[in-house]
Amino acid sequence: MLASAAVTVPLRKRLKRELRSLFLQGVVRTLALLPLPAALALGSLLGRLAWPLARETRRQALASLAVAFPERTPEEREAIGRRSLTHLAWLAAEVITLRRYRRRFDAYVTFAGDGERLLREAIGRGRGLVFATGHVGNWELMARRVARAGIPNAGIAKLGNDPRMNRTMARVRAEGGVTTLWREDAGTGRAMIRIFKEGKALGLLIDQDTSVQGQFVPFFGRLAYTPRAVGDLALRFGAPVVVAWCRRRGPRAGDGHEVCVVEVPYDPAPADREAEALRITAACTARLEEAIRARPEEWVWMHERWKTQPPPESGRQPTASSVPNS
Repeated sequence: MLASAAVTVPLRKRLKRELRSLFLQGVVRTLALLPLPAALALGSLLGRLAWPLARETRRQALASLAVAFPERTPEEREAIGRRSLTHLAWLAAEVITLRRYRRRFDAYVTFAGDGERLLREAIGRGRGLVFATGHVGNWELMARRVARAGIPNAGIAKLGNDPRMNRTMARVRAEGGVTTLWREDAGTGRAMIRIFKEGKALGLLIDQDTSVQGQFVPFFGRLAYTPRAVGDLALRFGAPVVVAWCRRRGPRAGDGHEVCVVEVPYDPAPADREAEALRITAACTARLEEAIRARPEEWVWMHERWKTQPPPESGRQPTASSVPNS
């Protein structure tokens, strides 16, 4: 099946993917040899070069920024876009060089306020934990820091086009105590159920328009198609819901990060489960929007967040469950 699917991909596209894969592998190997400060400096250079060279990425980022911040000038939006690419380059450098600073990792990534206590208290209820988050700050370091705090967790991820990079990311996460569940894997549904039965945390990225069951909720003043699994899982298992994100402690590349955590309360026995699931999705999305507004340069603006349009007949919501019954 996989081999026949690969044959259907045009040769030009396969060659492009292979060249991109080789380039990324080379970047990864180079950064892995460097100490963190040097890797971050190289990341800064790559981020600045990417803005003028990546035409489609630049176009989409500016289009998204225009939707989110219509009150800002084009120059202000472009500045955010430029900084966001540099931030992503820093993010990659921090993940690739993890082994170089693992002994001081807990100091490099800390918790804001009583975030760690809140997580421990929520997981201590014994019903698992729905950990809603997004591509805000360094989400990879955040998952690792949560595991370091004694919160066993797994995250749902989408397979990329490069199997080697998929294996690399799964290995890096596993080394930090984070299990990767691939969205395309037929066994992921059962694995999710085991996580809740074992009282662990499941991380769900809900800030992108992806091909999963979802709901339309407000995001920067416009309805956005948003994964609905957070509400469905919470209502099914009675698990607490938290929204978490990571933010840099300062403007410089090596200033480190802090993890912010807030709990989202909900009615565990609502008269209308669909309405309550929608309310949970909207509340989590609103929290992430607040985090993005506070640090817009730390989000992935090149994603087509408003790609899926709500149905014209008064915004009806999809009702299918995203959680398997068995």
